[in-house]
Amino acid sequence: MRERPSRCKALALAALLPLLLGATGDLPVVRFFAVLALMLVAAKFAGEVVERLGQPAVLGELVVGIVLGAGALKIIPTAPDDPLTGVFRLLAQVGVVVLLFEIGLATDLKAMGRVGAAATAVACVGVAVPFVLGYLYWRSGWHGYEHSVSDPTTTAIFVGATLTATSVGITARVLHDLGALHSVEARTILGAAVIDDVVGLVILGVVSGLAAGTALSLAGVARMLGVAVGFLVIAVWLGLTITPWLFGVVDRMRVRGVLLVSAFAFLLGLCALAATAGSAFIIGAFAAGLILSETNQFDAIEERIKPVADIFTPLFFLSIGASVDLSVWNPADPANRATLSIAGTLFAIAVLGKLVSGWAVPWRRFNRWAVGVGMAPRGEVGLIFAQIGLTAGILSGRLFSAILLVVIATTLVSPPFLKWAFRVRGKTEEEFAGA
Repeated sequence: MRERPSRCKALALAALLPLLLGATGDLPVVRFFAVLALMLVAAKFAGEVVERLGQPAVLGELVVGIVLGAGALKIIPTAPDDPLTGVFRLLAQVGVVVLLFEIGLATDLKAMGRVGAAATAVACVGVAVPFVLGYLYWRSGWHGYEHSVSDPTTTAIFVGATLTATSVGITARVLHDLGALHSVEARTILGAAVIDDVVGLVILGVVSGLAAGTALSLAGVARMLGVAVGFLVIAVWLGLTITPWLFGVVDRMRVRGVLLVSAFAFLLGLCALAATAGSAFIIGAFAAGLILSETNQFDAIEERIKPVADIFTPLFFLSIGASVDLSVWNPADPANRATLSIAGTLFAIAVLGKLVSGWAVPWRRFNRWAVGVGMAPRGEVGLIFAQIGLTAGILSGRLFSAILLVVIATTLVSPPFLKWAFRVRGKTEEEFAGA
């Protein structure tokens, strides 16, 4: 029952823009509501099905997006001349903002400081190796097919960047199912995955600048990196200083929904500040989550934001699926074989690049296969990279479809291999100690 007011507010927010535009006759409001209802219901049903199959709900949302989008039924608006296309893209942007806010809320700053050198080394290797290999593969032209629709170097940077981030949620769920959450391997994997996401978001701040048309140069990249890191550090520092007073005032207010509205306004305000400062707006969303995770109202905010995320976050993943040209996955068409070959190569880079991270800490004795495999699944942050690249015209539709196939494949194969790594391959640190 507690979630109902929040869910109603989320639906009202989703409906506000089309209603305003529809009042002027510029937007087919009835079609908007019908498509939105179909998207939300289909996403939940698909999520239920894939979760019963032991996979994360995001896979179901991606598949529904592919079926309802440009690749098949064409129900989700994607055409540039469709008046609803911009509206659904805006709702998807709200979805990614809420998603990264939740990731920030789930990030424990104190725990990050405690994971130590092992998790940091695993994270750094797990980011650097896939990025460098992906960049070199695309920049070299070994793919044998010109998919780039922009400067080849910028495209190569995006290709490498999409392979960097690990999905914390997928790995955490498998570790929980195995009863291994308290093992040293699990602590290393989850600590490294969180650091991995933070580093990935900083990289995203840089590549977002490239997507916005910033000239590619060493000085330009250094400036964008400085802006992304600087904004994140300063925003978190100032936020931790201001929010105790700010949310102390909120605590004394009695109007219904004030905590959720205040947290959501804080989130949107930091997104606007990040964009104004020259960084990516999603850096602001992540920073807002980090800041509010340290407040006394953290548990209440986390609970109240869930219904909002239930509405908006699936729209982001559906919009990604809707952008996929399903025909490029058909191996019977000779023109598609290059795309599938690229997907296969990027999949190998994505998996091998993370596997080697298990050997990044030679001074520790633990199950290195488990650590490496645990870092392999890609997820939300990689999809955000790809979507920004597609929207900016840096990634072609074919390359975007290949990258999405890599994300889906790593998500599917990682859980069974992680179970194998824990049960069959190697010893845990506790087993080493008892040997």
